Amino acid sequence: MKAGLVGFAGSGKSTVFEWLSGEKPDPAKVQQGQTAMIDVPDDRLRAITAHYKPKKPEPVFAKLALLDTPGLLTDERKDNPRRLAILREAGALVVVLDGFSRDDLAEQLRRFREECQLADLEIVLNRISRVETQLKKRARPAKEIEADEAELALLRRLEQALEQGQPASVVGLNPEEEKTIRSFQLLTLKPEIVLINRGEHNLGEAVPTELCSLSRIVLQAPVKLELELRTLPPDEREVFMQELGLQVLQREAVLRGIFYGAGRQVFFTVGEDECRSWAIPVGATVVEAAACIHTDLAEKFVRANVISYADFLACNFSEKEAKTRGLMRTEGKTYIVQDGDIVHILASS
Repeated sequence: MKAGLVGFAGSGKSTVFEWLSGEKPDPAKVQQGQTAMIDVPDDRLRAITAHYKPKKPEPVFAKLALLDTPGLLTDERKDNPRRLAILREAGALVVVLDGFSRDDLAEQLRRFREECQLADLEIVLNRISRVETQLKKRARPAKEIEADEAELALLRRLEQALEQGQPASVVGLNPEEEKTIRSFQLLTLKPEIVLINRGEHNLGEAVPTELCSLSRIVLQAPVKLELELRTLPPDEREVFMQELGLQVLQREAVLRGIFYGAGRQVFFTVGEDECRSWAIPVGATVVEAAACIHTDLAEKFVRANVISYADFLACNFSEKEAKTRGLMRTEGKTYIVQDGDIVHILASS
């Protein structure tokens, strides 16, 4: 899963990248984007690992790929479609808003969405032109012509929505239509997570009501301050945090917010060798979960033993106790994995 960081120049987006990834932004990669792989921390897995004491003593967390992209321009905007194009490979968008020097957060988000709509409209119009050209060539199989006509009708619906300042998501695509335009990687179809980059002077400010009405997922953190605090020895950091009234650092919460906001969740595998979390889409079947571990487990899947995290915790992380109390379930291929499930896959040899 790749999440793309995006924001207008000056929003502190690359600082966010460094804060979340621990990697310095590389000036040589600014135009094509820079990617880092980041652990998605999970206190549940930490607790499981502490109990199991496996050979690999540290928990193995699921990963999130984070893509930093060039800042969008507010004045000379002709280059913005190219800059946004880098995001098309991402599965979700993390929109960084300047909350340290500006208070027009809702307007920043509206302007970003407008840029995405314009970029998507350009792609749709270009495709319409090509399909219309194809339809003029009538000496083709009827099925090809019907497919082009159906695609053109779909593209016209998308064009209408985008020209009215709405995202492509309002069109309500069915699975077949989504498959038809999947290669376009429209930005306005991707999950969106908003991150307010706060300053030291407005740490405790609430998220504006207007912004909450615009976006389902809004996170916030004093990014630059936390980056600076991370360089301090633990005892000094604690003193500074107390003086600033900071109870906890927000980095881990923001990472989880991005991960879950992108439509992902985790399941756990536990054992003497290691305890690990695995990333899967929400709604994934247990066979799809098995494929994350190894393709052989999916191909030769027989059944899975499953315990919910809440039940596992109630049994003091004991599979034997969970089985005795009837809390370990046997599930077949159609089982939809739930976040935090402890899963043991049984496959044929």
